[in-house]
Amino acid sequence: MDLEDDHFHDECGVFGVFGAAEAANLTYLGLHSLQHRGQESAGIVTSNGEQLFVHRGMGLVADVFTAPVIDRLHGDRAIGHVRYSTAGSSHIKNAQPLAVDCAHGSIAVAHNGNLTNAARLRDELEDAGSIFSSDSDTEVVVHLFARSRGRSTVDRVAEALDAVEGAYSLVFMTPSELIAVRDPHGFRPLCLGKLGEAYVVASEPPAFHLIGAEYVRDIEPGEMVVFDETGMRTLRPFTDRKAKKKFCIFEYVYFARPDADFGGISVYQARKRMGRVLAELEPVKADLVVPVPDSGVAAALGFAEASGIPFELGLIRSHYVGRTFIEPQQSIRHFGVRLKLHPVRELLEGKRVAVIDDSIVRGTTSRKIVKMIREAGAKEVHVRISSPPTRWPCFYGIDTPTRDELIANRYSKEEIARFITADSLGYLTIEGLHRAVGGSGYCDACFSGHYEVANTHHEQRRQLPLVGV
Repeated sequence: MDLEDDHFHDECGVFGVFGAAEAANLTYLGLHSLQHRGQESAGIVTSNGEQLFVHRGMGLVADVFTAPVIDRLHGDRAIGHVRYSTAGSSHIKNAQPLAVDCAHGSIAVAHNGNLTNAARLRDELEDAGSIFSSDSDTEVVVHLFARSRGRSTVDRVAEALDAVEGAYSLVFMTPSELIAVRDPHGFRPLCLGKLGEAYVVASEPPAFHLIGAEYVRDIEPGEMVVFDETGMRTLRPFTDRKAKKKFCIFEYVYFARPDADFGGISVYQARKRMGRVLAELEPVKADLVVPVPDSGVAAALGFAEASGIPFELGLIRSHYVGRTFIEPQQSIRHFGVRLKLHPVRELLEGKRVAVIDDSIVRGTTSRKIVKMIREAGAKEVHVRISSPPTRWPCFYGIDTPTRDELIANRYSKEEIARFITADSLGYLTIEGLHRAVGGSGYCDACFSGHYEVANTHHEQRRQLPLVGV
């Protein structure tokens, strides 16, 4: 069991640049900053104002885009995408950006999110003669665009998106235009930046920092931003939809980089506040506060500050382990976790340890971590989680297990504590999480089960993979 396999995963990150001489190289760097949002595949499409140039591949950004590949991607505008794999959909056909030629000309699109009515729309489009080449719900948008009778690219994009429901942060590119748009609820992030006279968009602001661009603001829910030779303009094509803002609160818990900032709220500071509130709601008598690196570090710092218990790096993480490894059969206990984490016996031996992590999904990795800490000599192990119990799957662009696989849906807190072999277990409450993050207008459906947009996949005769890409 890989350490990451027992977490929720955001399925992808998007990037775009318009009006920069080294568009392909800037996009490569931007995607590198977004690599945590997807490690399965990467793609870049560029344009010189006349045609599109495409390269996509399986693997990490640095592996897919060598210097000769970048040199073949011409033009001063580009969009890029990184993707996280889901079961049954690890294939180059699902890599993005998608790029097609249709009656309206060439267009490419990259998507972060998931369309909840994609299965129904796909059935309707296939019945009308459309032929699909991928499992991606994003391809539904491409077909809707191609069938549109709108007079301009903007009109056709707006008409296509008017038919879809769910979560999307999208970047479209034709030879002459780049369009960035968020769904009316703003489930997934999308940010606007400036690099000299060029414009950039990305899933997270840290992608701007690497290339020396300035973060300007978040693109608003329901906003469409258009870049062309005349500059930048913004539109509100979905004014007839009454939509509540529902930004994914799990971005603050785990998905986003700690140095990201959304809507003026620092991810790092939000995670520290989660730890402080957790210490208030679920206190523990312990000698050490130890984070599960890297996702639990900020919350553990907050927990230690609020509780007065010393913070120590009792688990050391290796950052040089790939996604596959030849595992010895039955010869090394907890092998998968040991590849990533190593306990510091000198710190843990004979101590009461409070272990801080961001979430428990299936519980299998938490169980191995607790046992590993005990084997290092800890006297007691108390687990504290800086988010509420995850009891519900996400339909808005997150790779989540089925509800039956979510341990908090099936068992009580006390039963989970016994399963992971912890002396005690404490979670942050939903109210405590909202208090820690601050602001308003968040989607917390994975904790509460309150879905703003109904998922209709299960009602269809065929279940599409939740690829959101």
